[in-house]
Amino acid sequence: MNYRHAFHAGNFADLVKHAAVLAVLAQMTKAKAPVTVIDTHGGAGAYDLGSEMARKSGEAEAGIGRLMALPKVPEVYQPLVEAVRKLNGGKGLRLYPGSPRLVVEALRPGDHYMVCELRPDDFALLEQTLKGAKAKVTALMDDGYVMAAQRTPPTGPVLALIDPPFERADDYDRAATAALAMIHRNPGAVVMVWTPLKDLETFDGFLRRLEQVALPPTLVVEARLRPLTTPMRMNGCALVILNVPAELTEPLKQAAGWVVEALGEPGGEARVWSLA
Repeated sequence: MNYRHAFHAGNFADLVKHAAVLAVLAQMTKAKAPVTVIDTHGGAGAYDLGSEMARKSGEAEAGIGRLMALPKVPEVYQPLVEAVRKLNGGKGLRLYPGSPRLVVEALRPGDHYMVCELRPDDFALLEQTLKGAKAKVTALMDDGYVMAAQRTPPTGPVLALIDPPFERADDYDRAATAALAMIHRNPGAVVMVWTPLKDLETFDGFLRRLEQVALPPTLVVEARLRPLTTPMRMNGCALVILNVPAELTEPLKQAAGWVVEALGEPGGEARVWSLA
C-alpha cells in the first residue's frame, strides 16, 4: 500500500484523526498557558482532492465527501467540517486540510507549532501552507522522531502528533520509542499516535512496546471498517492517546462510531478502551 498522504487525504482515517486533533486543541487552548504542538510527519499541509493521486484512490469521496453531504453533521465533526469549508471558501470540496493547516488555524499568537517533513516536494508545499500563521512556526526537513524526542519542552502544555507513513519496517518501533521519550521529558504531554489497522498482532505488538513502562492515562480509539482478517488491506485505523483529556472520551467514541456505522462493512466495529 502507498501511504503517501496525497493518495489518502480526506479518507475515513483522516476524519477520525483530525476530529481528535481539533478536539484536543480546543481543550488545551481554553487555558491561557501557551501550547506547543509537535507534528512528526507533517506532509504537504493541505491537499488538492482533484489531483491525480487523490482521484486515483477515490478515498476522499468516500470519507470527507460523505461527511460534508450530511444534512446534520455529528457534533465531534463540526470543527473539521467548518475548517474544510473555510479552506474551500464555501465553494464545494476541492481542498482538504492536513494536520499542519488545521493546527495553525487553531493556535493562538503565543503558541508554537513544530513540524517535520522529509520529502523535499512536500516540505516546499508545507512551507507555503504555514505562511501567515498566527502562532510561532518551526518547520524542519528533518527526522520527526528525533525532533520529537529531543525538542519536547520539559514543562508546559504539549500536544504531539505522531503520524508516520508506515512505509518503513521500523515505524511502529520508532513511533513507540518517540512517544515514550516525549512522556519522559514532559510527563504531562498529550501524545497522539496514529496507526493503520491491518492485523491484530501488529497492533498488539505496538501496544506491548508502549507498555514496557508505566503509562499515564491512555485511551485507544479503534475504527475497524471490517474484521482484521486480511492483513494486506488497511482494515481500519487507531489512535493511541497518552494523557488523554478525560472530557474527550465520549467525543472520540462518537468519531469512531460514526465512521464505522456510515463507512464500514459488515463485521466492522468501533472500540474505545483504556490501555492505562
